[in-house]
Amino acid sequence: MANKNRLLLDNLFDVLVFVRVSETGNFTSAAEKLQISRSAAGKCIQRLENRVSTRLLHRTTRQIRLSEEGERFYLHAKRILSEVDDAENALYEGQQTPSGTLRIDLPVVFGRRYVLPVLQDFTAQWADVEIDVSFSDDYCDLVQEGIDVAIRIGGNDDSRLVRKVLAPHRLITCASPDYLARKGTPETPDELAAHECLVFCHLGRRVGWQFSRDKQIISLPVTGRMRLGDTGAILDAALAGNGICQIGAFLAGPLIAQGKLIPLLNPFSAPGEPVCAVYPSKQFLPPKVRQFLTLLETRWQGKAIWDY
Repeated sequence: MANKNRLLLDNLFDVLVFVRVSETGNFTSAAEKLQISRSAAGKCIQRLENRVSTRLLHRTTRQIRLSEEGERFYLHAKRILSEVDDAENALYEGQQTPSGTLRIDLPVVFGRRYVLPVLQDFTAQWADVEIDVSFSDDYCDLVQEGIDVAIRIGGNDDSRLVRKVLAPHRLITCASPDYLARKGTPETPDELAAHECLVFCHLGRRVGWQFSRDKQIISLPVTGRMRLGDTGAILDAALAGNGICQIGAFLAGPLIAQGKLIPLLNPFSAPGEPVCAVYPSKQFLPPKVRQFLTLLETRWQGKAIWDY
């Protein structure tokens, strides 16, 4: 079996030339069909016969006819070439129509609220695609874990990945109307020192708040009695009137639109990291990934649909 496979891989064009010569009955016509010279066609046949150690064609000045071994080889060669054509057609169709399993990694809350509805419509549109979704706010190794595409808020430090910006995003400083009625409204970031700030901790470290000052982005350390390691918990605490928070627009925006939170320090608001799709390779992007990203772009139109 190994020798036969090697014959197919190393001499596939020679096999094609043999089939065309057998079907046309002469080297000239076969060479014209394959757009090669007559001598090149003759060398292909000679090389193939040397490889199989068998005369496949009987040649005379008047005609070419198959030997008994050549007739048997012709039948197998036709089947081989037909299977190659089928393989190419299957590959081409697979490159045009989304199919298979789309493995995607999403941020927990953002993914559930804004990406999962698009994914549900995607599966309704493409019946041959299955979806395997993981939810995590930590960056995973896409290459090692076999992830086709991830949606992330922020940059990408992995040189192996392609980054495609989908929509802008920002952090919003806000508090409930109840808290502001009791404690007052800060007018500058420096005034936050006199307020209860709901501090987000990541991997045991307090995360500073981002502001724009004199056209520069600054990270301001904030303090407060409540330090929480989950943005959802921070949001709940802010809604309950426990303090001021700085959270993503995808969390704060709808609540600000409903009047449940009040945005603060807008003149000092800093542009945040955009929402991006990251994937392992730009070349030969699978149709399932390409069509999913196209659907996201169509729905979002490059805009932060979650902002107020």
